[in-house]
Order: sequence, then C-alpha cells, then structure tokens
Amino acid sequence: MTGSKSTEDFPGLARLRAELAAMADQQLLRVRRLVESPQGVDIRVDGESLLSFSSNDYLGLAAEARVVTAFSEGLKRYGAGSGASHLVTGHFVAHHALEEELAAFAGTERALLFSTGYMANLSVVGALLDRHGTVFEDRLNHASLIDAARLSGARVKRFHHGEVERLATQLAETEREAGSAAADKLILTDGVFSMDGDLARLPELLNLARQYRSWLLVDDAHGIGVLGKAGRGSFEHHGLVPRAPAILLGTLGKAFGTFGAFVAGEADLIEYLVQRARPYIYTTALPPAVAEATRASLRIVQDEGWRRDVLRERIAQFRAGAAQLGFMLLDSPTPIQPVIFGTAEAALAASEALRKRGILVPAIRPPTVPVGTSRLRISLSAAHTEAHVEQLLTALAAVRA
Repeated sequence: MTGSKSTEDFPGLARLRAELAAMADQQLLRVRRLVESPQGVDIRVDGESLLSFSSNDYLGLAAEARVVTAFSEGLKRYGAGSGASHLVTGHFVAHHALEEELAAFAGTERALLFSTGYMANLSVVGALLDRHGTVFEDRLNHASLIDAARLSGARVKRFHHGEVERLATQLAETEREAGSAAADKLILTDGVFSMDGDLARLPELLNLARQYRSWLLVDDAHGIGVLGKAGRGSFEHHGLVPRAPAILLGTLGKAFGTFGAFVAGEADLIEYLVQRARPYIYTTALPPAVAEATRASLRIVQDEGWRRDVLRERIAQFRAGAAQLGFMLLDSPTPIQPVIFGTAEAALAASEALRKRGILVPAIRPPTVPVGTSRLRISLSAAHTEAHVEQLLTALAAVRA
C-alpha cells in the first residue's frame, strides 16, 4: 500500500538527519527562544526574566506607547491585513502617506515600501541586473545582498571587507573587458555591517560608482534611525545624500521598532521597481496598521534626538568599560558591539554564563560569521540605563575570570 513504508527508509530524510547531527556536534545548531513579553531591555524568555542586550530595537520604540496606540488605531480603521498586493487592492492611504514621509525623511524624490529588507534587496538587484550585468560586493555583506546577487544571474565579484582599493581594480578590469559596450554594474554594501558594527566607506564607494557609471545600493538596516544628527543613517553620517547613482535601503524593524523596509531614490527608479520588481509585484502588501505604527515611530525618530544622544552615551560607556576589562573590541561606533571568542563552543559558553547571571546576549557562530570569529553580539539601546551597562560589564568580568 502507498505510504505504508516507514519514512526511516527515505534517503532524503536520512541526509537531513545526518546534517543536523553534524551541526549539533559542531555546536552550530540553533534553538529558537520563546519570548513571553513585549520587546524591550527587560524581557521574559523561556520562563526567565532577563536583561536583554540582544535586540535591534536601538531606540526603544518596539513597545513605545505612541507606536502601540497608532498600531491599535490602524487595526480599528483598516483591519488586520491588506488583502492583496500593492498593485491590486493592497495599497492603502496609510502606505502611501508613509512612503511620502520616508522620502522626505531620506531626502529623496520617492520611497517604496516592502514587507522585508530581504525582499527589498532581492527586488532592487533583480530589477536592475540580469546575466549581462556585474555585481560587486563586500564579502561581509548581509545574506540578503549575497542571495540577491546570486539570484539575479549577474556575474558576481566580491572584495575583502572594506577593501575599496580592490573594488576599484575590479571595476577598472570590468570596464576594460566590456570595451565600448555599456554593461550594467551594481555595487552592493551594508551601510553598517550587522555582525561587526563597523561602517562602509561610503564616500569612496560613491565616488567609484560615479567614476565607473555603476549603481550603488546601500543596505542601511542598522544605520537608519541611529546614525546622523537627524537619524537619516549612514549617508547623513558621511555628509552625503542618497542621490543617483546611490540607492538607499532602510528597514523598519530595527531602530523604528515596527516591521518592513523601504527603498528610497529617484522617482524614475522607484517607478521602475513598481513595474519590474517581482518580489514587490507578487507579494501581499504590509498590513496598513503596521504603516500607521511606523508613521508614529518615524515622527519620534525625527522629533526625539535625545534617544540617539543617550544611545551614543551607552556605546561610549560600554566600550570604555570593556576595554578596561581587557576585551578586544572591533572598530564599531554603533550599537552593535561584538566581543570575539573564536570558537563556537567558547561563544556559547560565554552566552550561557551571562544568562545564568540574568543577561541575554546571543552567541553568533558560523555560517553567520567566518569560522574562528564566533562572538557575543552585544546590542545597545537608548532604553538601557547606565546601571544596565554596568551590570553587563560586571557579568562580563566574571565570565572572563
């Protein structure tokens, strides 16, 4: 009878079991935590109340009362879901208002909403390039940029992290190979690198993009809302404006505390994405209530610069304290503060030791980071107090001992 034979004999499952067992042996198996409270610095996870340094809620807006109220009012007005893609009947007035406000915030002609940053990166790269084009990208780019390049079918050239000089050589070589033929080119980079917390060399990248007539897509997921006096992110930090050939991608689930992403740039670019970006065209639109919540958080990001001031103070406090304890820190001026332990086992042990002391910090292991660089990824927030950071430093000192 069909289906009577045990699945134990199915070779596909046997292969998966073997791979899972190997991951477990190498301390690379991941486990989902059950969160039982709103996102914040004080969080309840798996039945424990912990002080969290694990979230990307950099400005403390995920559970902010005004954002939650706007979400609730949006639910009452529009319901729970959008019901369709943006190009059918899913584009609500809340979406449109948020796009206009994000464009004004970024200093661009238009902005376009996406359900996730991953989809936004797939959309931009897939729409702008095909197998005839070339992508140039930093080796430490986020997985969504790496996947977007692969899926586009374009030729991919990667350069070692931050080595803009190597990128210049690759661009020159590509131009010589193409001769007089016009070939589409696209440089991909994080604005703030998500695991190291350091910054892309944007001024030099933008100069190269202009020189070699290449697009430059900057995924500023961890910079938008955080960097710059007004919180406009990596471009503002470097005194730049995201104008062609530059394209800004920002996410809304980190400093903004809600969900989704946006791409900002010239009006023609955005219209082209509306017409040609498959992940945008064929995906149900974000719930309009989320757009309303984000409009509220955007106002806070713009009006309450003190949050960024407090965040910078917490970053400086942590870095000074960690250096005094003898920890080697990476060159990160951002809320992402990695402490490198090397092996996956060491990073996991450190994370568990902190948890026993009431502090939640995730251990980051391969393939998220290169082999030999497993780490604690400490994320700071404007909601952390001086006392919170001192508690973390005391616990780290105990773990180090």
